[in-house]
Amino acid sequence: MKLLSVNLGRPVAVPYTDQPEGLTGIDKRPADGPVKVAAPGPKGTGASGLAGDAVCDTRHHGGDDQAVYAVAREDLDEWERALGRTLVNGAFGENLTTEGLDVSGARIGERWRIGPDVVLEVTSGRIPCRTFQGHLGEERWVRRFTERGAPGAYLRVVEPGEVCAGDAVEVVHRPDHDVTVAVEFRALTTERTLLPRLLAAGPALHPEALAAARKYVARQGG
Repeated sequence: MKLLSVNLGRPVAVPYTDQPEGLTGIDKRPADGPVKVAAPGPKGTGASGLAGDAVCDTRHHGGDDQAVYAVAREDLDEWERALGRTLVNGAFGENLTTEGLDVSGARIGERWRIGPDVVLEVTSGRIPCRTFQGHLGEERWVRRFTERGAPGAYLRVVEPGEVCAGDAVEVVHRPDHDVTVAVEFRALTTERTLLPRLLAAGPALHPEALAAARKYVARQGG
């Protein structure tokens, strides 16, 4: 398992985002060398966990629990075949493009060591939005992406450091529950009855997903 590329984006003005200034950093390109990774701070104020990477709409993106976004190259390859077009590393706005790692099959709370220093923890899947659809220019993209159910993973930074293309990725901790990124994604999108199952992931789960699961359970109990 390894890191194929580390992808960074700069603010660009586009017509397909509801960010107040019309800016997005979703168009990410592979970096030439090592990139520093650190916890950016709480959502709403913190942006990307990668130095030099832009997160423009901090209302919905970035922050400690969405500091880094990873996508498997294997999933990009599947989408290339489905869409009939080339998808370069970073095409989904991901910071990390991996090889040999089942990103959407990772368990919430799973920890990855990347290179010698950095440790990241899986928190949730990526919910597609209007900006993502506009960036790819594919009709019904939000629906298609959701139906496939392989969203890639958001991660928080446990141990900061530097990462670069070619770094080895090692799973150093795998929780004993069965709540994967794919299960969490389905619970929040197409299968709400799965929400109680998310509670098994505990505080490793993204706080917003954890709150949604607790709210659902409370309503069912009431």
